[in-house]
Amino acid sequence: MNNLKEFEKIKSNIALKAVGKIIGYSAIVMIVLIILVDGIYNDSIANSLYNFDGAIYAFFVQNKLIITVIAFATIFFVITYIVIRNTTNNLVIIISAMDQITKNPEESIKLPISLAPIEIKLNEIRTELVKSRKEAEEAETKKNDLIMYMAHDLKTPLTSVIGYLTFLKEEKGIDHKMQDKFVDIALNKALRVEELTNQFFEITRYNLHNMIINKKQIDLSILIEQLIDECYPMLQERKLECKTDMPEHIYYTGDGDKLARAFGNLLKNAINYSYENTEIQIIVEQSENKINMVFRNKGDKIPDYKLEKLFDKFYRGDESRTSSTGGTGLGLAITKEIIELHNGKIYVQNDDEYIEFYVEL
Repeated sequence: MNNLKEFEKIKSNIALKAVGKIIGYSAIVMIVLIILVDGIYNDSIANSLYNFDGAIYAFFVQNKLIITVIAFATIFFVITYIVIRNTTNNLVIIISAMDQITKNPEESIKLPISLAPIEIKLNEIRTELVKSRKEAEEAETKKNDLIMYMAHDLKTPLTSVIGYLTFLKEEKGIDHKMQDKFVDIALNKALRVEELTNQFFEITRYNLHNMIINKKQIDLSILIEQLIDECYPMLQERKLECKTDMPEHIYYTGDGDKLARAFGNLLKNAINYSYENTEIQIIVEQSENKINMVFRNKGDKIPDYKLEKLFDKFYRGDESRTSSTGGTGLGLAITKEIIELHNGKIYVQNDDEYIEFYVEL
């Protein structure tokens, strides 16, 4: 929208300059002709014309006004044609430059000095196009790599499920204790397949649909407590404790399902990247105009260059983390989108002790 407004402004300036040139050049030429023809050389021109042919001289004298108007009109149209032709040439140059942007965006746009404002704007567009293409290529590469890794990871637990179920079917004399053990292993592997499948759907949903926010009044305190209860098995597995510091009720008008997804992603992220036997803290403060939230956990310090990318699509902060513990790299990107759709903001801070995600609603 801003680009469109700027181009409209540039277009108006070009049109005004063209009109100004037509009027200015025409006035200058006419004044010069008046001075020369009807001033300095008036007598010599009249005498030469009279000596050449008296009838023609009489015709010019009798129709002086009409001839002057015709002369001025001719000059005006000639100058208008020249200015429009030059303006059209500039349009051709601009179109060629725009064509260059699509075909060879790496090369800078060079235009005549008279088109300097358009040159600057086209180079800005070119730079944004190059940046967008690179980001799209990087996202596509990350997504393809992720799908390739996940396809491999799907095969591993599925092979185990098939192997254990086949063994249980073929080995008739196996004792109940061993049967239970193999069934538990097969079930865990099947649940892992389900989790990976859900991650595939997560990628698809993120790329194919825009989120729609359905707002209604919700109690954020109850929402967060429910999320903690849902994550209890994960907390227990990693020997973690989640503590909250928030009012008993915090009412907010927003999309409860989407916010649950966003806060759930932050909580799961804290669980995955916390040291064992540590504490996760969720702090919520409410003022008249906004709600401030902090999700804090103890974990390895994140380098600054990674902090800047944590909210990028398909980026996984710990690339050495296996897919059995890591996600798709979409969780924080989706969280940021949900928070921003609620006109809020999210950012992360990190020191030698804590990783902290701040949310403002």
